[in-house]
Amino acid sequence: MQTKLSKTHILIFVCLFSFAAISQNVKIKGKAHTSHIGKEINLFSYSDLITYTQTKEATDTVDSNGYFELNVQIDHTQPLILKIDNLNARLYVQPDFVYGITYPKKDSLLDRRGETEMPVQLNVISADTTELNTLIIDFNDQYNRVFNYLNYENLNRNRLHKKIDSLEFVCNLRYFKNKNPYFKSYLKYSLAEINSNATRGKNYLSNNYIAGKPVLHSHYEYMAFFNSYFKGYLNAFTSTKAGENIYHLINDVAKYEALTAFVKTDPLLKNDTLRELVILRNLWDYFYSPQFNNAAVVALVDQISQSTTISEHKQIALNILQYANKLQQGSVAPAFSAIDKSGKTVSLSDYKGRYVYLNFFSTKSVNSLKEMPTIMDLVKKYGDKCIFVSICTDDSIKNYKAYVKANPKFTWPILYDNGPKGLSAKDVYSTKGEAAFFFINNYGNLMQSPAKSPTQGFEYKLKALFKPKTKGNKIGIR
Repeated sequence: MQTKLSKTHILIFVCLFSFAAISQNVKIKGKAHTSHIGKEINLFSYSDLITYTQTKEATDTVDSNGYFELNVQIDHTQPLILKIDNLNARLYVQPDFVYGITYPKKDSLLDRRGETEMPVQLNVISADTTELNTLIIDFNDQYNRVFNYLNYENLNRNRLHKKIDSLEFVCNLRYFKNKNPYFKSYLKYSLAEINSNATRGKNYLSNNYIAGKPVLHSHYEYMAFFNSYFKGYLNAFTSTKAGENIYHLINDVAKYEALTAFVKTDPLLKNDTLRELVILRNLWDYFYSPQFNNAAVVALVDQISQSTTISEHKQIALNILQYANKLQQGSVAPAFSAIDKSGKTVSLSDYKGRYVYLNFFSTKSVNSLKEMPTIMDLVKKYGDKCIFVSICTDDSIKNYKAYVKANPKFTWPILYDNGPKGLSAKDVYSTKGEAAFFFINNYGNLMQSPAKSPTQGFEYKLKALFKPKTKGNKIGIR
């Protein structure tokens, strides 16, 4: 069995100036590489850690000497994102501090040309060994010492789990005197994610990291583990129960009281706060799934937004509703641009006046790849009436190019999501890197959002609009 063991967060080099700022204020003083002179640098926070909606907090222009300054008001420790063009750096900040950083140039050796955002590391000016970012770097060093030189082909699960336990033991000794509350949780839930990636087992994970533990809505690493653990959770839970199923409760009943009463029968979800957060996390995925009634999912989220007493849950619900309104049927299809295999930029506006069947796929997703041959069949029948556009959401453009080269019979536009300056198709359509489908009419409005996949019968929609090409019929005659 292949074991996945990787860090999913970006560890950022940063330094802390040793003086305090105005109460509840964070000041970031920086110097950027000369290649960024005259460019805009933006600072973002996360509005919530389910949808990962980003809120712009501050902006500045890198001056002729490379200097910039960003200020933000915060009330809790959190990671902030600093962006120049498509470069993306993470900085952990806490209230009442001034941070000093340098922003590097784009490294051509690491430039994966086409990624929506390229992570970069902020450089250290000075260091305090008790400062949060320095502690995070140190933990990353401990991780690398344990796992960098392992031969994973000869590493079974038991030996892998012992390695993780060894890492935890070393960290508990090393950070025994640490008093930073954020880092304590950072350490705990980074280890939780490592254990999860190493397929440690649901019972082990729930007993050690979920059951009886506080819900940390604003803690990035806790929520990263939470999102991973509870992905698809309600589907798996209802498959073990007789009678009710999640599809009926959402698509037909669409009452939050009924849904939460059913989910409450799960012993792990007796806690009201945890249960509601798990429901929101799964509804967020269901909104983009053709297996669920889009209007019913929105209605449930709206009910939660009005009834919840938890401010973080209200914000998550409102963010989901914002995405829902943006992608409602009848609304204008969000603009995007991507590149084709030759590197040419292609935009949605290039297909103005045409019906567009838009699908997202990943070469790492077997389910999304299964749809491609069926799309080819639809292209043959309806290609004169509807444009079929496929967008690859892989991190690596090499995988995209290899896939296109290996499938020369796929002649419709197959693009790569390079996402310049916020126009990433993956972002504006809020996909999760797996199969997703949208049908856009000839006026540029969303006709089906989400649309059915080809293997789920999307052709019925096309038959209702167009007559397919058959012998004896003239093209376009209905």
